[in-house]
Amino acid sequence: MPSARQVETIVQLDSGVRGVWNSWTRKMMKSQEQFLDVIDRDEAERRFHAAVSLRPLGEEWVLLAECLGRVLARDVVAAVDVPSFDRSNFDGFAVRAEDTFGAAEEEPRRLKLLPESIATAVVTQTEVQPGTSMGIATGGMLPRGADAIVMIEHTDAVGEELLVRRAVNAGGGVAFAGTDIASGETVLRTGDRLTSRETGVLAAIGVDRVAVWRRPRVAVISTGDEIIPPGEPMRPGMIYDSNARIIADAVRELGGEPVEYGIVRDDLPLLRQRVEEALAGCDVVLLSGGTSKGEGDLSYRAVRELTDPGIVAHGVALKPGKPICLAASAGKAVVILPGFPTSAIFTFHEFVAPVLRRLAGRGIESPPVVPARLAVKVNSEIGRTEYLLVGLVQCGETTENEVKLAAYPMGKGSGSVTTFSHADGFVTIDRHQEIVEQAAIVQVQLLGRDLPLADLVVIGSHCVGLDCLLGLLQQAGFRTKFLAVGSTAGLDAVRRGECDLAGMHLLDPATGEYNRPYLSPGLVLIPGYGRLQGVVFRRGDQRFEGRSAEESVAAVKTDSACVMVNRNQGSGTRILIDRLLGGAKPRGYPVQSRSHNAVAAAVAQGRADWGVAIRGVADLAGLGFLPLTEERYDFVVPQSRIDRPPVRELRRLLADPSVRQKLARLGMTL
Repeated sequence: MPSARQVETIVQLDSGVRGVWNSWTRKMMKSQEQFLDVIDRDEAERRFHAAVSLRPLGEEWVLLAECLGRVLARDVVAAVDVPSFDRSNFDGFAVRAEDTFGAAEEEPRRLKLLPESIATAVVTQTEVQPGTSMGIATGGMLPRGADAIVMIEHTDAVGEELLVRRAVNAGGGVAFAGTDIASGETVLRTGDRLTSRETGVLAAIGVDRVAVWRRPRVAVISTGDEIIPPGEPMRPGMIYDSNARIIADAVRELGGEPVEYGIVRDDLPLLRQRVEEALAGCDVVLLSGGTSKGEGDLSYRAVRELTDPGIVAHGVALKPGKPICLAASAGKAVVILPGFPTSAIFTFHEFVAPVLRRLAGRGIESPPVVPARLAVKVNSEIGRTEYLLVGLVQCGETTENEVKLAAYPMGKGSGSVTTFSHADGFVTIDRHQEIVEQAAIVQVQLLGRDLPLADLVVIGSHCVGLDCLLGLLQQAGFRTKFLAVGSTAGLDAVRRGECDLAGMHLLDPATGEYNRPYLSPGLVLIPGYGRLQGVVFRRGDQRFEGRSAEESVAAVKTDSACVMVNRNQGSGTRILIDRLLGGAKPRGYPVQSRSHNAVAAAVAQGRADWGVAIRGVADLAGLGFLPLTEERYDFVVPQSRIDRPPVRELRRLLADPSVRQKLARLGMTL
C-alpha cells in the first residue's frame, strides 16, 4: 500500500491519473457514510423486537403421520389409559398372590387350574376365586379376582391342578391399566417439539391428529451480479451462492418454511418487486448482500423505502456482522444479512433465529454452554462485541473439578465458508474487553451439537395445578421436565441438588403445619395453594353415598368385595391414606398409582371402588367426593436457584390474578 507522499508524487506525474485518483477518492469518501449510526447489539435487538410481531402465527391441525418436527399449539391430554387394561407381562397363570405365599420348589402351593385360558384380545367373564388359577398369555387381560401372574417356568400343571413353586407379590407380573399413562393426564404440553418419542406417545393414546403452530414462511433472496447458483460452471469474478443454502436450511432447522426467491441481479426495480412479492407471501423476508450504503448496494436502497416503521437499525457493533440491517414492515421482519458467509450465519442466529423460534411457537432457547481454557492469547477490538469461533479439544487426564476442554480459535475471517461448519462453538468477547489471555477460562456456546436441556426440572408430588403452571411456563418459552415420585422423594431430590423445584404436601404431625417444618438449611419455600383431599367413588355407590369419608372407609376397609386403589409410597396422599386406614390393608392396597388422575381413572373404570384424590380431579372425572382434609401444596427450591429465570417466572405466575383464577377453576384455593 503506497504512502500518502508516494501517492501525491504519482498523481503529480499525470493529470489523467490524478483524475482517476480523485474520482476513486470521492467514491470512497461517499461510501464512508455507511456506518455513522452504528449502535450497540442489545439496543439493536430491542428496536427490532419492538417493531416486529413475536407471537406464534396461529394453529393448524395436522395428521399424526405428518407432525414430526412440529411444535404443539395445545396441551395433549390422554383420553384413555395406557395400558387400557390390567395386562400380563409374560406367559403364566393368573392367581391371587396370597394363595402363593410360602411356595417353594420342595413344597409347592397347589391351586385348582380353571379350564379357561386367556389369550390376547380376550375378555373373560370368569373370576379367579381363592385357591384357583387361570392360564394367561403375554398381553392377556387380567381376570377379575386375580392380582398377580406366576411365570410358567415356576409352575407345573398336573391335570386340573397347578403346582406353584415360587411365591409372587400382589401386582407381580402385571402392568395395571393407567400405569404408564392415566386418562386425564397431560402427556404433552404446548411448545413441545414432536420427535419420534412424542409421536409414539400420541399413537399410544390413540391420537390421529394434533394442533401445531403454523410454520413461518421465510423469503430468502440473494443479491448481486457476481452470484451464481451451485451447478453452474464457475466463471472468473463469480462466486457460488452458499448463503441462500445455509440460510434456507437454518430456517428449516428452526421450524420455518423457507421460500427461495433465487438470485436477483443488481437491478433496483426488480429487487423492489421481489421484496414486495416476498412481503405479500411470507412472514419474514431475508436478503443476503448489498447491506452497505454504497451506490452499488441495492438491498439497502430497496429496504430503505419500506415504512411502518422501515429500518430500525443499520450497523451494529459486532465482529463479524457489523453491516447488518434490521427493518420491519407491518410487523413483518425484513433483514439484510451481510454477504460474507460467517457474518451472515452469525447475524442470522443472533437476530433472526430468536424471532423465528417465537413465530414457530418454540419460545426462548438457551443453547448449551461448556467451560474451556483458551489455548492462545486473543486480541479483540474495543467497542465491538466479537464472536470468536473455536474448535474444542479434549485435554489429557484431569480431575473431576478441572476444566477438561481447550478452545482453539478457528481464524480465517468472516468470508470463510468452512470456518463455521468446522467450529464446535464460539466465545463471546465483550465489547469492553481488549485482550483474552491464554489459559483464561471461557464459556463456549455449542453450535447445536447437543440435545436441548430442560430449563426447569421439577420432582415431587403430582398435582393438576402443577400441570397448569408447567403448561404456562412452556408457553412462556421455558422447557420443563417433571417426575412424579411423591413429596418425600421430591424433597430428597431437591436437597441433593438434582432438581430446581420440588412439589410437596407433607403434614408435620407435631406442629400441624404443612411443608415448612421439613425445610433444611439452604432450602426456600415458595407458597403454592391449598387443595381438598378426599375419598373418590362412583356416584350411586351406596357404600359411600351420604356418608362421611371416615365412616365409609371404616365400613369398607374389611369388605373383601370392595377394592381400593392406593398411592405410591412417599407421597403425601399415601401418608394420609395410611393414617385413615389405621394399619388395615384392604383389598387393592398393594396396587399403587403415581398420580391423582390415575386414582380417578381406576375408580371411574371400575378397576377399583374407591381411592383418595383431590377434589378437582374427582370433579373432572365425574366421581363422587367425600372431603377428608384441606392441605397445602407448596414448592421447595434451593436458595442458590431462587433467582433462576424459570423459578422467577413461576413465582410471578403464582401471584398473577388470571393464573389464580385458572387454579381456582381446577379446585385449588389461594
